[in-house]
Amino acid sequence: MVELTPVVGLRREREVLTVALATGRHVVLEGPPGTGKSTLLRSIAADTGQEVVFVEGNAELTPARLVGQFDPSQVLAEGYRVEHFVDGPLITAMRRGGLLYMEELNRVPEETLNVLITVLTEGEIAVPRLGTVIAGKDFRLIAAMNPFDAVGTARVSQAIADRMCRVVLGYQDDAGERAITSSVSGLAGPWVDFSVGLTRATREHRDVRMGSSVRGAIDLALVLTGLAELRGEPDPGRDTARDAAYAALSGRIRMADGVERTPESVIDELLDRLWPADADPAEPPDAGDDTPGKAESPSGSSPPGFQPRSRPGRERAPRTHGRQQLGQQHPAFDEVSPEVGELDAEAFDAAVAKDAEAAAAMLADMAVATDVALRAAARRLAGRVFLHLGRVGPAKARGTRRLGASRGLEGDLDLDRTLDAWTPSTSRRPGADDIITRTWTAHRRAVCLVVDISGSMQGLAVALASVAAAGVIVANEAGREKLQPSVLTFSAGVQVLQAQGVRRPPEDLLSELVALRGHGTTDLAAGLREASKQLATAVADERMVVLLSDCLHTAGDDPADALAGIDRLHVLVPLGGPEAEAAAGPLAARGGGRAQTVRRLAEVGPALTRILS
Repeated sequence: MVELTPVVGLRREREVLTVALATGRHVVLEGPPGTGKSTLLRSIAADTGQEVVFVEGNAELTPARLVGQFDPSQVLAEGYRVEHFVDGPLITAMRRGGLLYMEELNRVPEETLNVLITVLTEGEIAVPRLGTVIAGKDFRLIAAMNPFDAVGTARVSQAIADRMCRVVLGYQDDAGERAITSSVSGLAGPWVDFSVGLTRATREHRDVRMGSSVRGAIDLALVLTGLAELRGEPDPGRDTARDAAYAALSGRIRMADGVERTPESVIDELLDRLWPADADPAEPPDAGDDTPGKAESPSGSSPPGFQPRSRPGRERAPRTHGRQQLGQQHPAFDEVSPEVGELDAEAFDAAVAKDAEAAAAMLADMAVATDVALRAAARRLAGRVFLHLGRVGPAKARGTRRLGASRGLEGDLDLDRTLDAWTPSTSRRPGADDIITRTWTAHRRAVCLVVDISGSMQGLAVALASVAAAGVIVANEAGREKLQPSVLTFSAGVQVLQAQGVRRPPEDLLSELVALRGHGTTDLAAGLREASKQLATAVADERMVVLLSDCLHTAGDDPADALAGIDRLHVLVPLGGPEAEAAAGPLAARGGGRAQTVRRLAEVGPALTRILS
């Protein structure tokens, strides 16, 4: 019998899960990898003597693979008979009154999850040609999901969420992770402390989106001590620690979007802090809490949320810029516009080559210059420049997927349709052309681009937003469906620049966008509600909003209450900032998407590719 990994800590979570299962509740365990979800469940199952039926959730899990299906060869020989049905994991757990443990719940297609609705509510399922299967009295569904990885995930429908309890697990504290590492690895002492300290530091580094779990600390402790023994070192040296850390941690570190560095470079930086190169080799490395990472939140600050902003002066930015002001703000201005009404394209190209961000910010400000001729020329140039900078690959077909019939021999066999359409020949065997399968097909996606033009959007922020807007427009035009995204702006009010499905020349659209500046209050909720109205007119299976904003509203309702009709919300935060990022993250998560900060023009393309691919 396999020895179970002991559960360290998690007393409250264990109590809640135990009572939920004992009272007949179904539960979803939510938390990042390595927080003990599987270990906790298996420990409780062992205590109660219940069987655990495991199913891996992924995009290819079809209803037939979850529920079960008739054996095609037996059906062809003897017809549909109950004994020819092969139970899937769901039916197996129901018949045996066991625990169905479904990992990665938010990666399972909605059509497959819908099979569970009646099971969760009534404790039974009706299978065509088989009949109704009633679950044993101890049957429970325990699902697990990682909310921090948006790649390949979707929001779990309210119909499923409403039928399950939710238990959130976080990382253990330092002492807990040391205990776990010692228990699993069989090691103790300073090298366990070092392994845990270095692993925990990866989660707090400013350039890391997701650091290593305690599994990395376990691997690091084992590889570190084993490598030192192999090399004949009484105690591991610094080079040995680096090699072990590369092996144990680099594959578990996920860099933040737009960061152009490797996990190995982060490990080097953390190792320099924990174990300086000039430290005494005989001294064990310091695994204290003095590690580089994100700045501590200001004392007394409230949790990230959607609080109205109040920043004196920020909403009072000027609508236009005089030549003197442009010259003071942008060193290259006098070369690009030596005289009133002039815009030297060659000088601008030289400015772009020298500093693309500075040149783009200058162009955005020139688009609202008091010099009428310069303003017109800058707007025309901005349309072309930002369109060029914003080119990314075509948007791939994504969205809600459905099972559709196919003769491509891919997916699961659709036995009923195959038999209905098949005309038996002398061979009594269906040919390849007679086989009908069910495979996932992606449906169309509608996109609405929502751009913040409030007083906080000036210079480079406007340039970044314009480049991102160009990228969304071009990517959707180049896509297979050629869906025309709607484009709207908001500050105190909302303005629709391009209605859903109605095409404007991209250069004209961007020329108008770069010239818009809002003042006064910022009503983000109004912008989202108008986006929902635009998307409602589209024939699509997924309705997505790409929001370019700092998400700090000063008027209207809470933006989180304005997401009805929006299937997925992604946020790009121009220039970022602690307050903006703290507001954007929860809003994007509430909308089933991701928030990404873009500070440089080069970061816009990769950010859009991650969203649109």
